[in-house]
Amino acid sequence: MGTDLHELLRSLRVWDPKVTSLPAFDPTTAPDAPLPLFTTWFAEAVAAGQIEPHTMSLATSDAEGRPDVRIVMMHGADPDGWSFATHVSSRKGAQLADRPYAALGFYWPVLGRQVRVRGPVTAAPSEEGQADLHARSTGALAAALTGRQSEPLDSLDELARVSAAAWDRAQQDPGAPVPTWTLYRLRPDEVEFFQGDGRRQHVRLVYRRGEAGWGKELLWP
Repeated sequence: MGTDLHELLRSLRVWDPKVTSLPAFDPTTAPDAPLPLFTTWFAEAVAAGQIEPHTMSLATSDAEGRPDVRIVMMHGADPDGWSFATHVSSRKGAQLADRPYAALGFYWPVLGRQVRVRGPVTAAPSEEGQADLHARSTGALAAALTGRQSEPLDSLDELARVSAAAWDRAQQDPGAPVPTWTLYRLRPDEVEFFQGDGRRQHVRLVYRRGEAGWGKELLWP
């Protein structure tokens, strides 16, 4: 007998108090720029035991304006922007070449928090991308060395064969270059912080970049 999706959905809870704590958020105490608040919230998500808090949704669009989204890993966040990496030849790399603007979404349900970031994206110099790659694990380098992200795959046997060869090379040559590997930085125009509330009086604080710096305002939930 098949699963009844609607019945399953009705059985689920959002922010179950057994696993979620909803801290108070006073937006009047928020800093003047979004990065310090993001850093604090990220550290609090880690301390609260959030699984993989460094993963994020990355939304891009193709040349026709059709949206696309996937989960990627954040490689850093600093005054230059939020960073992630991929092959320039991948689907998201091609989309960013056509439309160099993207949005990021973080969700930390253990605290009922979201952070949304959007803005223009630029590629870092090649040497920075290679340094970023070689600072990661052997598995990350092996995956990058396959160099075929988003291309059609004939079979899982082919994947196993190419991956095994890539693992061997990564172990033997941990500094192997991957020319297509690219570090991207999203320089935010807008950053929104969402703190969930059990009575649905969610607090939404948005930062918008202007000519004079960052401005802040609250949004209705």
